[in-house]
Amino acid sequence: MTLSPRPWASVIIPIKDERDNLAPLTERVLKVLDARDESRTAPYELWYVDDGSTDGSSELLDELARNYPAVRVLHFDRNYGQSSAFDAGFKHSTGALVITMDGDLQNDPADIDTLLPLTRSYDLVCGWRTTRHDNLIRKLSSRIANRVRSAVTGDRVHDTGCSLKIFRRAVVEKLQLFTGMHRFFPALALMHGFSVTEVPVRHYPRAHGVSKYGVGNRLFKSLYDLIAVRWMQGRVLRYKFRDK
Repeated sequence: MTLSPRPWASVIIPIKDERDNLAPLTERVLKVLDARDESRTAPYELWYVDDGSTDGSSELLDELARNYPAVRVLHFDRNYGQSSAFDAGFKHSTGALVITMDGDLQNDPADIDTLLPLTRSYDLVCGWRTTRHDNLIRKLSSRIANRVRSAVTGDRVHDTGCSLKIFRRAVVEKLQLFTGMHRFFPALALMHGFSVTEVPVRHYPRAHGVSKYGVGNRLFKSLYDLIAVRWMQGRVLRYKFRDK
């Protein structure tokens, strides 16, 4: 019996009420992956995690899965948040590389090509939105949270809130996630001894739908979760076996 080759990449995108973005997002992601040399010898997969959508996204995701063989869909029974969505995607995906991004088309799928070359040298490559197209409140809250987080965790990453990232499979298999931990992927990877870098990527204004984050559920919660991450950094198990 011939076994199918392992996917070279798994793309994981949490979705909460993004119906108008789903068709163009799917087409753009698949176009980028189809053009890669890796796709000539191995498949790839695109995992959508439906995080309790109520705007018709669920039905459209199932339609996309029927129309595109690479598309897979997981449906939560209610809204659980991004950390849960990423965790589910990590556990269901099988790709050697795991690519994460948002479903609002503010990330440019073409920037996957910008991050991929760095995966030869780093375990986690993070996008850095050097020019943000958000309102003033979101920009300010993200700036404060990022500076405080970087100072406390020492991850030296400017924009951990950018969902466009590429992980080697070993990283996602090591991560044990809790609510809110998606904001600290670089710090958690470094905590387990993995290498991390970041690269500038593009960021676009939201064309459809509304943002799910504000000061109340972004700035204050991330600062609260920071205490838990700092505690984990001081308690993480680090041991090695000696040679016989």
